[in-house]
Amino acid sequence: MTRPEYFALADVPGLLRQYPLGTDFLRTYKAMSSDQLRSVQEAQFTRLMARGWTVPFYQRLWGARGIEPGDIRSLDDIARLPTYDKADLMASIAAHPPFGDFHGLPGGVGTSPAILHTTSGTTGKPQVLLFGPRGREVGNLLVGRMALWQGLADGDVVHSVYGHGMINGGHYIREAYAHFTNAVFMSAGTGIETRSAAQVRLMADFGASVAVGFIDYIRKLAEVARDEGLIPGEHIKLRMIIGHLGTEDRRGVEDAWGGARAFDWYGVGDTGCIAGEGPERDGLYVWEDAQYLELCDVDSGAPVPAGQKGDMVVTCLYKDDVAPCIRFNTHDVSAFRTDSNVHGIPFRRIEGFLGRSDNMVKLKGINVFPHAIGALIENRPELTGEYVCHMRSDGMTVTLEHRDPASDTAPLVVLLRAGLGVEVAVALMPPGGTAAATQIDVRQKPIRLIDERKP
Repeated sequence: MTRPEYFALADVPGLLRQYPLGTDFLRTYKAMSSDQLRSVQEAQFTRLMARGWTVPFYQRLWGARGIEPGDIRSLDDIARLPTYDKADLMASIAAHPPFGDFHGLPGGVGTSPAILHTTSGTTGKPQVLLFGPRGREVGNLLVGRMALWQGLADGDVVHSVYGHGMINGGHYIREAYAHFTNAVFMSAGTGIETRSAAQVRLMADFGASVAVGFIDYIRKLAEVARDEGLIPGEHIKLRMIIGHLGTEDRRGVEDAWGGARAFDWYGVGDTGCIAGEGPERDGLYVWEDAQYLELCDVDSGAPVPAGQKGDMVVTCLYKDDVAPCIRFNTHDVSAFRTDSNVHGIPFRRIEGFLGRSDNMVKLKGINVFPHAIGALIENRPELTGEYVCHMRSDGMTVTLEHRDPASDTAPLVVLLRAGLGVEVAVALMPPGGTAAATQIDVRQKPIRLIDERKP
């Protein structure tokens, strides 16, 4: 019986020519002008739009705005297309269970190669994620490209704390490192998959040199290592940490691990890797040969000028096989950098993750992003860096883990007021005291805001 084959459809040799990595990456893009890059993007966008018009989800979304095939001729017209977000995808799944009608497979899921995962459910019910061979392997390639550029070397032992099960993260990252690097990869997973104490012993036994995952948990593992008599930098010699720094100060996790260099990157389940730091750590480079990123005003949806914050709206130029992604609003906030990059490549850069617009709260007229608190409390020896915010009708209380929880909270109230622009209440708990609320041991991303206001 003739049937489509995953690896034939992926065409990895072709992908490596189209999306170079390693030494070919810089050589290709240092020689490319912004106009040449735009031409590369336009060719992919034309193909992507043709694919989009075959997908019922987009036919419905675009048709409701009176848009017809041929109306969108180039990226100059892309802002005419409506954005969509997780709520729209979940509505599609509810109307067309269990996979929704955004996958674009005429015969349905299961008639050609497709990979099924879900999101972690950080912002609600887990969402279906579907990938075709080409889309999956380009997403993997972009992660591998980033790690190699940051300094990953042959023979590195990579310890991953991304979760598995139905969640995409751990599987996706394992595939990326296995398919596109020569590193040895250890899939330890979250603290519930492999207990934290067992994880640090694995790191010591196998000589882990790189840790990848969410920074909150990687930082916690440094404390666990010390509790187990394993000194970071001596018994566990990490030299690189590749994770999601967001607004947090990288120095805190670097110091916790004996001086390992920490690198930031950004992506979501629907889009894969969107941007990552290079070796100089001068902002997160958007992989503009594969991704088209807009930053849009949180309220109006209009483009914001470079340097101003906005929602990241992503079009995956490469994802034209299964579940095309055209103007997906992540509701994650960032800003484009305005300075020149040190590598002389035409890719734009972003500041990184600066908070979620749908997790933003207003206090006395001030927009407050709970994730911003991480940067304010980093490098304070009396604090562990762990926290959780409780939003109530009378205001916000920020609970911090403190090594002496009987201490006076007044200095911390002043610190947070200066950083957030508005006063919040502060409560203290001993180390580990916020773990039940944040679920740091069992979740991909710890909970930082608990809204206790009545609907």
